[in-house]
Amino acid sequence: MGQKEIMGQLRSFIVENYLFGNDGGLKEADSFLEKGIIDSTGVLELVAFLQDTFGFVVEDSELVPDNLDSLANVTTYVSRKLNLGAGVTEPGESVMERRP
Repeated sequence: MGQKEIMGQLRSFIVENYLFGNDGGLKEADSFLEKGIIDSTGVLELVAFLQDTFGFVVEDSELVPDNLDSLANVTTYVSRKLNLGAGVTEPGESVMERRP
């Protein structure tokens, strides 16, 4: 799964769950908090979506705006967690099996 797919899944989730199906011109760099798209409860829903959809655990220390406050930030964060295009796995271990 590439960054385009990740971005597409994230955009769909945000638009369907927070913008009631209307993206209203949501840009990749728009801050969810500053634009009033997601509040603190919404962040928890986003975290649950990420964990369920992409199969990794979001650690408490990772609950920061640099990771979760825009489509671009979340896409970069998910890509990093999935080790897309970087990193080394243990022999016989797939990227999807890795747990940070």
